[in-house]
Amino acid sequence: MTVTLDPAVKELLARSVPSEAPAGPLTAPELRAAFAASWRRPESVEEVASVTDHVLPSGVRVRIYLPEAAEPVPAFAWIHGGGWTIGSIDENEVASRAVCNAAKVAVVAVDYRLAPEHPYPAAPDDCYAVVDWLATGGAGPAVDGTRIAIGGESAGGNLSTVVSMMSRDRGGPPLAAQVLICPVYGHPDDGFRSYADFAEGFGMTAGAMRFFFEQYVSDPAQLNDPYLLPLRADDLTGLPPALVLTAEYDVLRDEGEEFARRLTDAGTHVEMTRYSGQIHGFYGLYTDLPASPRSHRHVASFLTRVFDRRVQSSGGGRPDRVLG
Repeated sequence: MTVTLDPAVKELLARSVPSEAPAGPLTAPELRAAFAASWRRPESVEEVASVTDHVLPSGVRVRIYLPEAAEPVPAFAWIHGGGWTIGSIDENEVASRAVCNAAKVAVVAVDYRLAPEHPYPAAPDDCYAVVDWLATGGAGPAVDGTRIAIGGESAGGNLSTVVSMMSRDRGGPPLAAQVLICPVYGHPDDGFRSYADFAEGFGMTAGAMRFFFEQYVSDPAQLNDPYLLPLRADDLTGLPPALVLTAEYDVLRDEGEEFARRLTDAGTHVEMTRYSGQIHGFYGLYTDLPASPRSHRHVASFLTRVFDRRVQSSGGGRPDRVLG
């Protein structure tokens, strides 16, 4: 296998920048603390009209980024990654602000409960509660609760699709779109080639994913639940249009692209892009990479088209695939 990493990615890996992967026999709280300590807020971030924190009646905390706008703007519920175990709404400041301004949307970052203290289904329940809160006007008059999209990176991509399925099944708030970045849809034992090819040396590891599943899943029988792993779903019809971004050198690449194909087969409009030369975290975690701002513009463009109704709720054929 020939590996052609983006030069900036190669430099990042050579510096051994901390990733989501656990280093040594750490417990989840220890890993969480180490990750938080390694994260630094960028020296400069885009200015937005306002940034406010809110606590829902359910106890879930959200952070709302608002753009300058004379009229109510659509909502984009954003769910951070971290294997359902680590991470917070703080780590995606750069992406949240960039998409807020470029797409003229209210980015609503969700601080869902983390495993193992709060295993499945705490995280999807929290994220669904946020969507319901938005739809009932909880974010105030500046946010249009009738226009909601959802998205996330890694475990956040998983949760975005799970919430879309929950809303479909429960007759809940209609979602305009889902943005799925390096999402988790299967298990390390499912046999996807990318798990073997990129198991070590590319930031996120196969071992890290096993660790995260051990934290999130309290009963092995849950691994058959489509609300935990959407690739287990028999029915993917009726889900919102999707933008799927994968990284070429990521253990999760193949399952994300397989899910995009299955969504398309189910009649959903899907736009899929594999970011060549990139690794897991290129969107929201490693924002110094040249591909990061490009991916933010990509997401903003998709959301703009969604809310301008230039992306249809269903479509046939195969998912669009751009290698870039």
